[in-house]
Amino acid sequence: MKWLLAILIAVFVGLQYRLWVGEGSYAHKVRLDDEIVRQEAENDRLRERNRVLAVEVDDLKSGHEVIEERARSDMGMVKKGETFFMTQKQQ
Repeated sequence: MKWLLAILIAVFVGLQYRLWVGEGSYAHKVRLDDEIVRQEAENDRLRERNRVLAVEVDDLKSGHEVIEERARSDMGMVKKGETFFMTQKQQ
């Protein structure tokens, strides 16, 4: 009878170990839930970035104003007949 009790205790301890420490445990589930929350936040940030880029691509395909603005701001280009003035910001 003692050996049966010892086996039952060993099985119980083994199941408790898996519940609290091993893979699939409560702690493992909590870590995975936290990781899911972080990944969803990252996905939302990237979705918004992709949306902004898609709007910018559509603007570049359809409008000359956007292309002109990009040429002026990114490449420092000016139209014929315009005079470029560089000013410094005072502190």
